[in-house]
Amino acid sequence: MQVTTQEIIYPSSDGQPMAESTIQYELIVKIKEGCESLFKDDQNVFVAADLLWYPVEGKPEISQAPDTMVIFGRPKGDRLSYIQYREDNIGPQVVFEIRSHNDSNTKMNKKLSFYQRHGVEEYYLYDPERNELEGWQRIEGNLEVIEPMEGWISPRLGVRFELGEDGLEIYRPNGEKFLSYAELEEERLLDRQRLQQADQRAEQADQRAEQANQIAQRLAAKLRELNIDPDSI
Repeated sequence: MQVTTQEIIYPSSDGQPMAESTIQYELIVKIKEGCESLFKDDQNVFVAADLLWYPVEGKPEISQAPDTMVIFGRPKGDRLSYIQYREDNIGPQVVFEIRSHNDSNTKMNKKLSFYQRHGVEEYYLYDPERNELEGWQRIEGNLEVIEPMEGWISPRLGVRFELGEDGLEIYRPNGEKFLSYAELEEERLLDRQRLQQADQRAEQADQRAEQANQIAQRLAAKLRELNIDPDSI
């Protein structure tokens, strides 16, 4: 009798939306793009947003799609999902979640339990409605609450977390903020304006120097008409 093994399917979608509000979406994109930019020169850091992660081989029913996850030790590249046993069994070390207004405490507790069970080293949860940030760090095998979170520096990412009037701000090790696309465009516009102003100042300085040179030449010519050597003055 021939025995056939049915291939296990790991779906690439859980049917849930990436975000339930514009604020949630913008934060997810900002954090994902910020982390990606942070490690753009390291080919062995993979960053993804809303990608299904399957931590257990042969168990497609066990999955989670973190809003953003950062995985050290895996190459960049496109994936339909993150199937851990096919990735040298390396799971996400850092995970971010942005809480939506529909997320119950039960749902968030289940996510925390999932990340605890499957080896996440750092877990950050931000509630934009309350402007509250919570964090957990794995210590001696358990995800322990980080207190205080204000000013906390991620051991893995090296980024610093601050809560301002406008919400969560994440700072790179060099002190620069994670920026949204709109903020990046605004920065580029300001840079172009500053460059144009610097060019204008340089051009004005050149014009003043040229005017001063012309005045000096006229003065020298006048002195020579009076039989005075300008170089002797």
